[in-house]
Parts: sequence; structure tokens; C-alpha cells
Amino acid sequence: MAKELFAIFGNPVSHSKSPLMHNLAFQGLSYDACYTRYLLENGSTLKETFSNLKLKGVNVTVPHKEAAFNACDFLDPFAQKIGVVNTIIEKEGKLYGYNTDAPGFLKAISEFKEVKTVLFLGAGGTAQSTSRILRDEGYEITLLNRSAPRLEKYKKEGFRTYTFDDFVPSTYDLVINMTSAGLEDESLPAPQAILNRVIPSSKACVDVIYGKETPFLKLAKTYDKPTKDGSDMLLYQGIIAFEYFTQSHYTFESIKSYMQKAFIL
Repeated sequence: MAKELFAIFGNPVSHSKSPLMHNLAFQGLSYDACYTRYLLENGSTLKETFSNLKLKGVNVTVPHKEAAFNACDFLDPFAQKIGVVNTIIEKEGKLYGYNTDAPGFLKAISEFKEVKTVLFLGAGGTAQSTSRILRDEGYEITLLNRSAPRLEKYKKEGFRTYTFDDFVPSTYDLVINMTSAGLEDESLPAPQAILNRVIPSSKACVDVIYGKETPFLKLAKTYDKPTKDGSDMLLYQGIIAFEYFTQSHYTFESIKSYMQKAFIL
């Protein structure tokens, strides 16, 4: 049987820790596969690129999670519900789409106790998946985004939404950066005047970006707030994706024992 090939599609993608995570697990669990990264500039070519590279599965990161949804032949019920896919596997020539971001994120923030109200900064693909699962688990979600058009679908589904121009601050237990602001620059996910109003009353601040202390988390620390980057979310969603890649042949904990080494190397 030929070695199976997996990849992560994104733009940017050079910073991704996913190849290291998955290859450590493949090696540690003696699964004959290799995982690489691919800079996908145009999401509309996702399906063609997947086929041309002869992949068995991919993870998909920003900005292509909605394109990944459209590329799939079959979708699991949760992915169908939220319209966003970050994990695809090939079975008998068909592409099957899943979302592992949301359950991974839910597990990552479970350490914060007595949290009910959450403010999302941004309304892209990651927010699209996590807002649904958090609401299903009883959290109250508010979304704040630069522009109004991206908020329309959330508004239709009953979420409280604001733009920077019409924002009416409240008290939020968690403030979460769901954007790529701060990934490759020193930008903030929202105007500092807004952040200076919502961070002080929060219990903690979370950023989905991992591997660096973003300007958002630095600002939160000036207010002595507990902070968390996206490392745990990345780890947990990666473990769940690995379960799909390997048809659930391994336990969550056995995969974790190898994948988590990627964060100390």
C-alpha cells in the first residue's frame, strides 16, 4: 500500500505547525503517511489542487474554509449546518468534509469556569463554526466585525451583532480574537478605544492565533487579564482531524501524546 499524503491548504501557510504535529503522530503511531503544507492562493482551485496532488486528506485554514465547504461532495451534519469545513478526506474518489475547529475550540476554553457571555472579534470562518457550537453549549455570543455584510448571516440566526461604528459595549466574560490581526503584523482586531472598554471587565482574553504573543494579548496583559493563545485549539482540532484521517484507529490520548510534542520542539 502506497504512503498516504496529507496537507494543509491556506494563505499564509508557512507558519503552520500542523505538518509537524501530524508527522510526529504518524511516526509515533507507525502510520505510513506524510503531511505537508501547500500555499493555496485561490480557494476556487481547492478541489482540483487536492486531486492533482493525489492527497488522501487536508486541513484547511484561512481564508479557504468556506471554499472547502463548497468543494466537498458530502458533508457531515455539523459542517452542513455551519457552512464551514476545515478537514477533508477522500473516500473512493469523493471528498468528505468536516469541521474540527469548533469541538477543538470548545475543549480549549473549557478551562475557563463560570463563563457565560462571549465577545467574538471578527466574523469569518472560525467564528462561523465556533459561534454555533458555543451557543449550543449555552454560551451567549456577541459578534463585533469591521463591516456589516459578514454579520448578516449571524443576525439572521439570532446572534447579537455590531460593527465598529454602532458597537454598544456590555460586559463579556471572554473576549476572543477570531481574526488574523496580529499574525504577521502588529495590528489589533478592533480599534483600541473599543478594546479598552471591553477588556477591563472581562475574565480572560483568548486569541485563535498561536505561536506568538499578539498585540491583542499584550494589551490584555496590561490589564492583568489571563490570556490564552490558539495552541490548545490547534492541538485539539488537529487530534480530531487525525482521527478522521486514520478512520479512528487511535485514541484521542494516544494521538495527543505525540502531537503535543510539536509545541515544545
